Amino acid sequence: MNNPTRIGGNKNQMDAAPKLSKETRSRVLKRIFRTYLWPFRWSLLGAVLLMIVANLLALVGPKLSGLAISALVGENGQADLPLVVRYCIYMAVFYLLSGVMSFFISRIMIRISQRITYTMRRDVFKKLMKLPVSYFDTHLTGDIVSHISYDIDTINASLSNDLLQVIASLVTVVGAFVMMLTISPVLVLVFFVTIPVSLFSTRYKSRRIRPLFSRRSAKLGELNGYAEEMLSGQKTIKTYHKEAEILRRFDIHNDEAVEAYYRADYKGVVIGPTVNFINNLSLALVTILGSIFYMNTMFVAGWPLILAIDLGDVAAFVQYSRKFAGPINEFANIVNEIQSATAAAERVFRVLDETEETPDEPDAEVLKDPKGAVELDHVQFGYVPGRQIIHDLSIKVEPGQTIAIVGPTGAGKTTIINLLMRFYDVDSGEIRMDGRPVRHLTRESMRLAYDMVLQDTWLFYGTVKENILYGRTDASDEEVRAAAKAARIDHYIETLPNGYDTILSDDGVNISKGQKQMLTIARAMLPGSPLLILDEATSNVDSRTEVAVREAMDNLMKNKTCFIIAHRLSTIRHADLILVIRHGDVVESGTHEQLMSRPSFYRELYRSQFQE
Repeated sequence: MNNPTRIGGNKNQMDAAPKLSKETRSRVLKRIFRTYLWPFRWSLLGAVLLMIVANLLALVGPKLSGLAISALVGENGQADLPLVVRYCIYMAVFYLLSGVMSFFISRIMIRISQRITYTMRRDVFKKLMKLPVSYFDTHLTGDIVSHISYDIDTINASLSNDLLQVIASLVTVVGAFVMMLTISPVLVLVFFVTIPVSLFSTRYKSRRIRPLFSRRSAKLGELNGYAEEMLSGQKTIKTYHKEAEILRRFDIHNDEAVEAYYRADYKGVVIGPTVNFINNLSLALVTILGSIFYMNTMFVAGWPLILAIDLGDVAAFVQYSRKFAGPINEFANIVNEIQSATAAAERVFRVLDETEETPDEPDAEVLKDPKGAVELDHVQFGYVPGRQIIHDLSIKVEPGQTIAIVGPTGAGKTTIINLLMRFYDVDSGEIRMDGRPVRHLTRESMRLAYDMVLQDTWLFYGTVKENILYGRTDASDEEVRAAAKAARIDHYIETLPNGYDTILSDDGVNISKGQKQMLTIARAMLPGSPLLILDEATSNVDSRTEVAVREAMDNLMKNKTCFIIAHRLSTIRHADLILVIRHGDVVESGTHEQLMSRPSFYRELYRSQFQE
């Protein structure tokens, strides 16, 4: 079906990267926790407790190392080797226990993150199935796919790696700080200078890179959308020798995506080295001051007790200082990933927050035993507010009638089909089916009253039989073969390697357009609905095949209310009523003979195709 809103518009602009405010980031993170993490709260709590214990066990290691060094030096210069060995064994046991716990923590988080990814993908796809046709008319397919793949993968990476890392870093920092205080409160003062500088630098850089990660996600979506669109039109591109132009435009999108990635990653990567330099500076100061305190403790009489420190304590303090500064450095890197994940989550939530197709009215009725009477009463409609396509259109169709809708391109023919199927709702006026307003009927029951064959054929990856059964899955093999025979496609199917069990590739690209069209016709024959829509249903078949398909169509159309959109006016000569649409209005109506018997726009259209 034609996309009415693509002409004259740029859908890429609709997903421009927003700058996430502090409130938005907070709202997004809270929503992730409330919606996707809360159901796993007990597993997360267990992982957190294991993480705390594992990090506390690891924090004992440097203390044991310092005690081992002190025992090796000895009070009188004599090493206590049994004590050294004992401390080393203790240290190995503590590190081993910490490592085992970390292994189980990783398994828990991977399982949780994968379940969340599965749930989030399911929620997005489920939401897409509930969105109106207008959403897909205004958003690039590649950008939508990017939400399901890249954005959710980004969130998954952050959940599996960063969530507990923040907690682990906090435990390590606090534990290391406490242990350093017990060793030498004076040396801790070094960090009161370096840590504020590190935090200020991280905060300053983070503010600047937040919008860059949002832009990176958006540009990747644009690149995916353009690539998907161009790959689907390869034959047209090659026909007009536009490969160089398409490549030039791709390079533009690619350059923009690369630039967005570079700017986001470059700005983000700068944080790590900056913080690392500050931390290394603090480590150097600690080492120098610790050495001075140790030397003075050994050789200066009356050295203040608060400054006294032995060699083992110096070694332990240096190790704790690395554990204290390391998580801060890691946190700077985690900030980058959280920024990217937040931007990706915001894009995913934008999809989840899209307005769904207008729900059925609370008292909507199920259309039972439809007869096929349809009436459009003073209908007005426009895809964009203030730009009407249909003006005061009134049509009355009796059950079993065949109505042909003709007119120049852009007259509003396909728009009428959109309105009949309630892909869009009218701005004013009313559409009635069997005398009841369609707004008072459930969409499902109303749409199931129609069979449809469109100009744009759609086949999915699966067998020929599965594609024909799409409209009615309970049909028997005999009914499937009868439908294929009526559509004049049975002989071709029998020539395929596996007959009706032959696999069709993506969108049926391994068969011709005409054969695809005939398969969709066979699909429409199975349900047996009382109304039928044919939108240029024979446009992709040759003239000889068209004659055979027209015979099948005649059988398909018997005792049905049929709406036919056709540019080949020869296919609608026997219609009960022909409506000529021009600029959204019915300018002429009547049978073929009536319209040809007088000067009319229809006669001009007909003669332009068949010179008399």
